[in-house]
Amino acid sequence: MFDRRILLASAAGFLGLAAIRWLRGSAAAAAEKFEIEKTDAEWRAQLTPQQYQILRQEGTERPWTSPLLKEHRKGTFACAGCDLPLFASETKFESGTGWPSFYQPLENAVGKHEDRTLGMLRTEIHCRRCGGHLGHVFNDGPKPTGLRYCMDGFALQFHPATPTSS
Repeated sequence: MFDRRILLASAAGFLGLAAIRWLRGSAAAAAEKFEIEKTDAEWRAQLTPQQYQILRQEGTERPWTSPLLKEHRKGTFACAGCDLPLFASETKFESGTGWPSFYQPLENAVGKHEDRTLGMLRTEIHCRRCGGHLGHVFNDGPKPTGLRYCMDGFALQFHPATPTSS
């Protein structure tokens, strides 16, 4: 009887790990090569612990905690990992979700992958240059795209537009 329980527990653990791996759906993302690639130690040295957890481990910040949520100046939102410009301030909107939201990224700025974490199918958005996880895109945004790029603010940095001289 004892051996049978161990066998059943082992089988359940194996199946659970296989299910988590399937639900995660990030094997393709892990295999993808990016223009900027660093070791785990290099990323940890460069990023804050919160940025590392979001950008490199696909975490998320608590809603309403990003200082960029209230950023309304003209400028560009860039990847906190490699400084690639990602979103123009003109595409930012108040979604009421607690995360900075945009209706459109800059051209050739982001990549996407199917994300099956938490038992649901979503589209994960990452920086096309360094692969850093940025957030997810949903089909409930405003015109003209109808999309809501729900981004983790700590995965971004803001560069205000420079005033033009007259």
